[in-house]
Amino acid sequence: MYRRIGYILIFSTFVMMTGCTSYAKLQKSDDYELKYRMAKNYLQERRYVRAISLFEDVMPNFRGTSQAEEIIYLLGKSYMLSDSKGTSGNYLSASEYFDSYLRNYPKGKFAEEVRFQIAYCYYLDSPDVRLDQTATENAIYSFAEYIEFYPAGIHVEDAYRYLNEMEDKMAEKIFVAAKLYYDLGLYGGNNYKACVVTAENMLKEYPDSKFREDAVFLILKAKAKEAQLSVAEKQSERYSEVVDEYYRYVNEFQNGKYVKDAAKILKEARRVVGD
Repeated sequence: MYRRIGYILIFSTFVMMTGCTSYAKLQKSDDYELKYRMAKNYLQERRYVRAISLFEDVMPNFRGTSQAEEIIYLLGKSYMLSDSKGTSGNYLSASEYFDSYLRNYPKGKFAEEVRFQIAYCYYLDSPDVRLDQTATENAIYSFAEYIEFYPAGIHVEDAYRYLNEMEDKMAEKIFVAAKLYYDLGLYGGNNYKACVVTAENMLKEYPDSKFREDAVFLILKAKAKEAQLSVAEKQSERYSEVVDEYYRYVNEFQNGKYVKDAAKILKEARRVVGD
């Protein structure tokens, strides 16, 4: 049994060494048709680093030929699927090749797929909400562009879904900033006013966000806090605004998750302004 295992290990090592040797010879070869075919094979086998190396090697030799369009598309696809571990994508390089494809072949046979993949690259590269959201903004723009170009396209449902997800992320980032202002209170100034302005901007820019209820209630809370901490001569006016904000919230979210808390805020406001 142990001898058999040893033979298997030796054979496996031999196959691996042979494969590496063959690839090394292929890299030095001047047979660009063979390299092109093998690059596509490596892509199929998910050996993305080898595919990328061969595609980039042969690309100048196929410039102006019928294969050139496919090579630049497959290069973008290879980069999208690859990294050093072969598990996730090099999205920046992928989007650069896809952009190059559209510049050279705006009506090419892969144009629709490429437009979607550009947006999807930005989507996959979109970072945590606390970080810079340039990739998220690019994803929103690119998905919207795909939908505009291909309103009945094969990826249109996914494009809408990803677009909404990215818009929610942008809304969340603004909401997190508004909540931070609320938590800061009067530290360094009137942060409740900044909270209200920021949350209102979120509602204006992303009116259909899943964070809408949270933002409307945060505005109510911030105005209540501002009223509570106001000087006596301004409290009545500011609590009147709180009452207005309460009805804004309950009219839109009759069964909302903050209804009970909103009612407590209304009760305090009524105590100051009366019925």
